[in-house]
Order: sequence, then C-alpha cells, then structure tokens
Amino acid sequence: MGLAAGVVVVGGGVIGASVAYHLAARGADDVLVLDRARGPGAGSTGRATGGFRVQFSTAVNVRLSLLARAQLERFAAEVGGDCGYRPAGYLWIAETDAQLASLRAALAVQRGAGVEDAVEVDARTIATLNPALQIAGIAGGTYCPSDGFIRPLQILDGYRLAAQRRGVRFDWEAEVVGFRRASGGEIVAVQTPHGEIATGAVVNAAGAWAGGVAQLAGVDLPVTPLRRQVAVTVPTAVLPVAMPMTLYAGDGFHLRERDGRVLLLLPASGAADPFDDAVDPAWIDAVVALARRRVPALAAVPIDRAACWAGLYEMSPDGNAILGALPAVPNLFHAAGASGHGVMHAPALGRLLAEILLDGAASSLADVSALRPDRFDAARAPAQIDRL
Repeated sequence: MGLAAGVVVVGGGVIGASVAYHLAARGADDVLVLDRARGPGAGSTGRATGGFRVQFSTAVNVRLSLLARAQLERFAAEVGGDCGYRPAGYLWIAETDAQLASLRAALAVQRGAGVEDAVEVDARTIATLNPALQIAGIAGGTYCPSDGFIRPLQILDGYRLAAQRRGVRFDWEAEVVGFRRASGGEIVAVQTPHGEIATGAVVNAAGAWAGGVAQLAGVDLPVTPLRRQVAVTVPTAVLPVAMPMTLYAGDGFHLRERDGRVLLLLPASGAADPFDDAVDPAWIDAVVALARRRVPALAAVPIDRAACWAGLYEMSPDGNAILGALPAVPNLFHAAGASGHGVMHAPALGRLLAEILLDGAASSLADVSALRPDRFDAARAPAQIDRL
C-alpha cells in the first residue's frame, strides 16, 4: 500500500511549520511536512538574525507585520513556547534629503495601514536613541518603538511542536524530486526517492528553493536566492542590549546587539552560484570599515571571523511574498518569496495560506491581491516594489 497525506507541505522551515500548524489548528487532518534537511533549523530559518518591523514602504507588508505581531503577542498562549518578541525598536537613518523623503513617504504608508507609533526623528533624537552613532552627516530618520527582535528557531520550534501535537507528521531527509499530475493539471502524488505520496494538495514553502519546486510541477515561480552575510564581533559590551536595530536607508547597512555580540550586515552582490552561502572575506573587511566609521565605539572591537555566517533570502521581483495557487496547477499552493521577511511574517503567511487552502480566500487581511502568484504576468499592471 502506498503512502498518502491530505496535504503535503514542502519545506520544514518556519513558514512551512506555520502553514502546517495553522492547517491543523483549522481542522485539517493528515498533514505531512517534507524537508530534505536532516532536522529542523538547518536551512534559512536557522540563519536569520531575528528582526521584526512594521516599517515597510508597501501597505501589504505593513499589514502582514501587524497581523504577525498580534499573533506573536499571543504565541505562548496559543502555540506554546517563547517566540522571543522584544520591542527594542527599529531606527532608520537618512544621510540625504532624498533618503529622508523616502522614509517620510514610507511613514505615510505605515500610518495609512494602521501603524500608530512610528514617527519621524531628527538628528538630536537619533543621538538619544542610539548614542553610539556618528551623528555628523545624518539628516534625520524614522523610528518605531514596537519594532524589535524575535527568536527564529524558537518560533520554528513552537509551530513545529504544536503542529505535531495536532497530528502533523514531519519527515526529514525527504527531498521532493517530482510530482505526478492528473489530466486537469492538479497534483495527485508527490515523488520522493523513497516512493510516491498520494495527496489532495501541496504547499510549496521551500524558501530559496521554491522556484525549483514549482518547476517540478511545470510552474514558473519567480523566486530566486540571494545571499545575505552577517559579520559577528567577539563578545563585547560596547553597545547596550536595549539598542534598537539601526539601519541606514542609503546602502542598507544595519547592526544590532545579539547575545553579547554585535551583528553587522550590508547588502552585497550575489555569488556566482546563487545558492552559495559562504562568507566572502573581502565583504567582511568592507562592512567592518563602514561600521567603524559610523559607530566609533566599534573601532577597537575585533571580528570573530569563525562566527560569521551567511544565509539565503527567497526573493520575489517586488519584495512581497507570493501566496496562493496558479491556475495551471490549482492544488499547488505557494507560500514563498518573502524576500527577507520570512521569519517575521511567518505567523501571518501560515495563517493566510491555511485560509486560502481550506476556505478559498484569505479573510485575515482585507486585501491580499498584492500577494497573488499571477501578479507577475505581463498583462497585469506592474506591482509596487517594497524598497525598505
């Protein structure tokens, strides 16, 4: 007798685990999660730095954050475990008038979407919020005190364990290598090296690998990997634990304190191999030089090169997640392309995908049309790009 599952979720990271939990919580039975890793946390979720913010430049991402934050605030009671949400704030820095104008425009979007505590700040206030910064050359910024930090692996574990308590099965070292489809296009079985699994629906939550999973079903899903590197200092107390995440709007440089060290990040061009997650030594030198100019307190703090790491973002063309199914394969539901927001938006994306799969529509947000998988069709109007 062959294997079977009512719903197969491809990808056991934080989004896949959230989808599985929310399906089970809504009454779906016989949910199976497949992941080719040896165990939980071995993919992109385990390499996330753990930021959480509502400060985006598109309304749909702001609304996703508000929905996710509400769920994180109830996480212990509803899911179990500690999600680690700590509202230390996000501080965006503008060094030019043009950058400040962009932050102001984003702030208007945030307020229009229901954010009440994000504000514009001047250089004097910035110096109070983060005294470690070199203030000369700063034009202003924006700040939201309820933004802050979360614990990616704790969120993953919370959803995974809660899903298992509701009967969800997780199968590790189980790579999906193909799909068997009916004449109408729908998937009837998931193929693995260990055999076929008959199913009524599939969720593609494979992160940076979601485009490849979609191709196995003959679907073109515009999700591409992007390496993001993290430089890590040696243990140090030069920056306070309560320091807000601090980001520079011009070049994307940002830093935070985590577990007694300082994490430094700076976007860089991708590697020749898009799935290469090695850390570039020259990139470390560049980000450290920039950090020491902007944060003088770090000038004498060494980098722990052995502790530096990189992970893969799952990028969509417009920086918004892709949620739902395409007509060609109507029972292949995508929860992918979160573009660096996957961990923070996982509570919302899992809930919304469960609603789409079980009810045919997402009811938790008033409008999720900006997340439709078919929005990239040439006949459709260009999507609004999130630039924060």
